[in-house]
Amino acid sequence: MPSLKTSTQNLYALTLGAGIWPPQPTEHVVLFDEPHRQLRRYGSTDPRDRDLPPVLLVPPLAASATCYDLDPDHSLVAHLVDQGRTPYVVDYGEIGWRTDRHLGLEDFFADIIPQAIERVLVDSGADQVDLVAWSLGGTLSLLTAAANPALSIRSITGIGTPLDYQQIPGYPQARQLSKPTDGYAVTGLLRALGGIPAPVVQTVYRATSWDREVKRPWFLLSNLNNSEALAKAEIIDRFQDSFPGYPGRAVSQMWGHFIFRNELAQGVLQIAGHTLDLTALTLPVQLFGSHRDAIAPFRSVHNGVATLKSADVRFATVETSHLGLVALSAAVEQTWPAIDAFLAELDA
Repeated sequence: MPSLKTSTQNLYALTLGAGIWPPQPTEHVVLFDEPHRQLRRYGSTDPRDRDLPPVLLVPPLAASATCYDLDPDHSLVAHLVDQGRTPYVVDYGEIGWRTDRHLGLEDFFADIIPQAIERVLVDSGADQVDLVAWSLGGTLSLLTAAANPALSIRSITGIGTPLDYQQIPGYPQARQLSKPTDGYAVTGLLRALGGIPAPVVQTVYRATSWDREVKRPWFLLSNLNNSEALAKAEIIDRFQDSFPGYPGRAVSQMWGHFIFRNELAQGVLQIAGHTLDLTALTLPVQLFGSHRDAIAPFRSVHNGVATLKSADVRFATVETSHLGLVALSAAVEQTWPAIDAFLAELDA
């Protein structure tokens, strides 16, 4: 029977083989390949032959930059190429649990991301660049703009970007418990550990979709003859398994500035000698939130409208999961077209 043959082949591929469908990254060139700052350009057209400003996609910490290129049907970079734009991705690569414990948030918003922006501008010959970022990548993008006012950033799009950590379940309770030590008990622990290792990050992320994880064995068994369904599940599993860890310095800063003191919600932060005033940003900003997002709840994202009070902020609601906001079917049908419209408005 063909279905039995297919089921047997798929079972082998899932257990002993290389998987149902191998990764199919969008055509690109690596412009720079340096630790924590690889820069890729997508598409086959010379960026200087395009009239539209380039787009730099900024990934979050502790999540793979493949979020922008999951597979041919769910690739934001491929979509942007189809829209006549030149997308670039800065990729932090592997974050060693102990070897990269020294990396702080300032390494990203004051060095890695600004350098990537300058390299994009030189490579493309453009005067400005649009930043598009998922999750914490949106936060890093906003901090970059605040720390470097002279950078030629035309706009920032934050997809599922939390800007009020008091609206995320569990954090207010953690803040209250750590008040007797003024938060230093948690900070000291994080720095002593050297950060949060990749397996812990992967487990926590999977736990946010616990119902999917519980149903996963039955789903796989009941779909052994459905290669397409298995391939879609495999794409998400592969992405989750690629999560790196958090560097110790950065995650301890996130605890102190974002969670314990909730400075993002207030709009002004003091990080490693940098004064970052998000309330003074005046560039166009687009934010996406979802009531179904377990990682960046709707209210934590929507707070950005009030925080970024000097910016031209547009807010869109797309009801889907955290990953779904940027890479799954809801993103294809709703998020990406909204990004297209936002950028087209700026082009006019």
